[in-house]
Amino acid sequence: MADDVLFEFLHMEIVAHVYKEQATRDDIDKERVTCVSTLEGMGFRVGQGLIERFTKDCPSFKDDLDIMKFVCKDFWSTIFKKQIDNLRTNHQGTFVLQDNTFTLLTQFSIGKQYLEDAPKYLAFSCGMIRGALSNLGLEGVVTAEVSVMPSCKFQVVIQKT
Repeated sequence: MADDVLFEFLHMEIVAHVYKEQATRDDIDKERVTCVSTLEGMGFRVGQGLIERFTKDCPSFKDDLDIMKFVCKDFWSTIFKKQIDNLRTNHQGTFVLQDNTFTLLTQFSIGKQYLEDAPKYLAFSCGMIRGALSNLGLEGVVTAEVSVMPSCKFQVVIQKT
């Protein structure tokens, strides 16, 4: 229980710190892009490290779907203490992961007024997913969408090489 609170607090402080560092700049749109990119990069490195540790004793995966199932069940459970609520795919490299009560959004999801602030709290998680997939041999783009707080959809588009 205490670990969950510490992770949530650390995440909120990282986001606040990154946005505070960029607050001195004049161009607000450029500031927002830079902050999201910085947070995504941090998450990418964390995701790479975590997945390396989690898969050291696992057998290799057969295909992309097996990798995504591992990410949705084991990886997500270890980090957020619950599995992804829904995984959908078009079997052509696009996956949608839905978390109906995303932990990092539940603290401030009381009203719609915070809906526009949600993307900055999702960038780190998008990076973690992308970093984990990268270390498992899948390169792709991860985006997040929030229509109703605290529900969140992560879309993963795998780039075939």
